[in-house]
Amino acid sequence: MTERIHRLGLRFLRVRWRVLVRLGGWSVLETAQTFLTGYAPARALDAGFLAGRPEVGLGWLAVAGLGVLVGAYGTARVYAAVAALVEPLRDRLVERVVARGVREADAGALSGLTQQVEIARDTFAGLVMVSRSFLFTTVGALVGLFSLDPLLLLVVGPPLLAGVGLFAATLGPLARRQETFLVADEALAENLGAVCPGLRDVTASGAETRIAAGTDTRIDTELRAARSLARWGVLRVASLALGGQLPIVLLLVAAPWLLDRGVTPGALVGALAYVTQSLLPALNNLVHGLGSSGSRLVVVLRRLVREKTADTTADTTDHDGPAPQAPTEDTDSTGSTGPSASHAPHLTALSLASVTFAYGPHSAPVIDDLDLDVPAGAHLAVVGPSGIGKSTLTALVAGLLRPGRGTVRVDGRPVTGPGAVGRRVLIPQEAYVVTGTLAENLGLLRPDPVPEAELLAAAEAVGLVPLLEALGGPSAHVDPAALSAGERQLVALTRAYLSYAPLALLDEATCHLDPAAEERAERAFAARPGGTLVVVAHRISSARRADRVLMMDGRRTAYGTHEELVRGSTSYRALVGGWASGPSRRSEPALALGDPDRVDTVAGPGLAGDGGHVVAHRPVGQVQTPGDLGDGGTLRRQG
Repeated sequence: MTERIHRLGLRFLRVRWRVLVRLGGWSVLETAQTFLTGYAPARALDAGFLAGRPEVGLGWLAVAGLGVLVGAYGTARVYAAVAALVEPLRDRLVERVVARGVREADAGALSGLTQQVEIARDTFAGLVMVSRSFLFTTVGALVGLFSLDPLLLLVVGPPLLAGVGLFAATLGPLARRQETFLVADEALAENLGAVCPGLRDVTASGAETRIAAGTDTRIDTELRAARSLARWGVLRVASLALGGQLPIVLLLVAAPWLLDRGVTPGALVGALAYVTQSLLPALNNLVHGLGSSGSRLVVVLRRLVREKTADTTADTTDHDGPAPQAPTEDTDSTGSTGPSASHAPHLTALSLASVTFAYGPHSAPVIDDLDLDVPAGAHLAVVGPSGIGKSTLTALVAGLLRPGRGTVRVDGRPVTGPGAVGRRVLIPQEAYVVTGTLAENLGLLRPDPVPEAELLAAAEAVGLVPLLEALGGPSAHVDPAALSAGERQLVALTRAYLSYAPLALLDEATCHLDPAAEERAERAFAARPGGTLVVVAHRISSARRADRVLMMDGRRTAYGTHEELVRGSTSYRALVGGWASGPSRRSEPALALGDPDRVDTVAGPGLAGDGGHVVAHRPVGQVQTPGDLGDGGTLRRQG
């Protein structure tokens, strides 16, 4: 990534070479001012006041004052040139941030626009000013020292070069430790942001010790990063002392030796002026500006310039483990068994033909004459207002509810036919965890124990590793009451990921996760080879990540990509606007469906409205009880 930033930076500067030439031209005036800072007082002493010619001395001092005015004019013009260099950089970064926020559903796009881009612009402008000032100031001072007497250059030059070299050697390690510290600080802030609002739940569930241990770990990580950064910061101070302050000591100590070899008193005073008034301030600005701001700029640019392909590669390579592969009960024409035989890429993973469903004979249909084809390997997001029937659709696809009219087929076969359970897995909003080991929980949908390597790969893909490590590994005992709702969802997601079912149905199964964890889990399911993902979305980011979006709104149901629906569906535009302006609401049916394990497929508290699902008289008797119609089981058989 650093090499890529360097490459993009060089390309950016190469295109704007005229601005760089103008910047260098105006900076030459500062070089002249620096040259006169030491040369004019030296001549004023040697040729003027010490020679008994005060008028000559005053003349040289006047020349020095004129140099200050000329340098100030050049500095003013430099700011205009820097603006011409910095503002295009800001525009490019804004374009990238907006593009990623709109096209890739980056939840941090607004923060990147208002904070990180401004940080990058201000820091880049500061670095340009500091680096340019040090370069031209050093050239002016070294030329002045040589003009006064080459011996002065021999005294000042070596420690100056040594100090700059030491500082340059620390830039790389400082940048890495600065980034490590920022990452640790963000991780701690994210942890506290999740823990503090849920302190009552933590206390109620008796999880104080575990939550405190996790927070302590993040605090210790940030502390170690801060100490490491501070240790390298000491070298930064040492480089300043070596390159800027040691030359002053050397000039004073070597003054008798220099005077014996023909160096005039005025030249010695001029050399001290060069070091104290020019070199030391310029080096101080460079060390503090480039040392901290430079590292900060690199960190910010790494986050702003990453492209969609880089993000996708990182998500699928760094997080996603190998998808589970094992034989199923479906057999191909050669007699071999395996998942590829039942969901080849050219087949339709999910097909609904004229599907109609109502929760009672006198209620309005929740789903009315719906036709839908989802190809194998696709990623579909289902969106719509609360109570419109999104969760009902997933229950129909899972075989938990029977359509009043029409057919539902998974992998080309009836959803209630033989082997239907192995072809789809449903993860509901309220995930369940059983008492036992974590490995037992994760392997519930597998006929045989899951190899530990495969289990760990799935945990890494979905994002369960922090919880797995906190519990003590796959063999650790799990207390369901001690887990938060989000942790239970991660367990259920990993369990479903490990199943052999090619079709995964996420019925708001990530509603208790933060956006980053949700994105990681969804990308993991979408990347399963040959797998198909249907997500009931409760965040706009989920819809933007999907290949296609199904907008459910009664008879105004629409289907297409996010961009197509934004252009062509007023209902979708209104929904997207509601998502953007406030917290999302969950889609839930009219009442609990009575699963004996108290885990309802689509029900839950906080129902926004009836939605016409239940008849006014005898409602309970006219509600379908969920059950896997193939074997009569209930939701405890689902993911």
